[in-house]
Amino acid sequence: MHLHETDAPALIAPSRKPALIRVLDRALDLVFPPRCVSCDAFGAFICDRCHADMTRADGTRCDTCWMPLDPRSTCRRCYYQRPALLGVRAAIVYEAAARDAVLALKFRGLSAVAPLMARPMAEVLSDWRPPVESIVPVPLSGQRRRLRGYNQSELLAKEVSRLSGIPVGRRSLIRRHHTHAQATLTSDARWQNVDGAFREGKEAPTGSVLLLDDVITTGATLNACASVLLNEGAGAVFALTFARED
Repeated sequence: MHLHETDAPALIAPSRKPALIRVLDRALDLVFPPRCVSCDAFGAFICDRCHADMTRADGTRCDTCWMPLDPRSTCRRCYYQRPALLGVRAAIVYEAAARDAVLALKFRGLSAVAPLMARPMAEVLSDWRPPVESIVPVPLSGQRRRLRGYNQSELLAKEVSRLSGIPVGRRSLIRRHHTHAQATLTSDARWQNVDGAFREGKEAPTGSVLLLDDVITTGATLNACASVLLNEGAGAVFALTFARED
């Protein structure tokens, strides 16, 4: 199923910027018109055509890891290796324009694409309604944050929080040290890479928590974070991402 603007639930609040900010945005658009991260068309960072072509990560999937699932079977991966996460959802399949949006946010410094990515995430959250009391973005190492200038998961978390009304708990998790980029590693190596990579932050979580990240592939990073949060006293940990690599 592809995305359409009319699919957005009414529970999601519209974006409301101050009048001065809207004027400045329009002035900047005239001088530096935005271009689509995928097809380079002028007008928006994700153009209407590329937005409509994004594939929803829906259909029959495992509730725990959100991988596609044969309706007649159970998820073997979650059966043999029970995750720390109680449930996962992703808005979009990680391909084409969705992949280009993630890469633009992470490696091209295009933070302006975060609000566009957060909208389908908030739609999924509105339909799913996990019983969570706060949103916790997956933390970056200090080295990678300085290189990018921001934590992309934190930008997405702020936007999802604004749309959903669920507060962000930024200080519940800390990344102990810089690790190899997960995208460069094999499936088994990804789990080893993040083993012990996170620790508790200054604020212990209260109640159940929604972990938030840009992409889920093996689930190694999210599970490593969930284990720490559970040890800190979180009631349960769910996860939401923009994209799911099937």
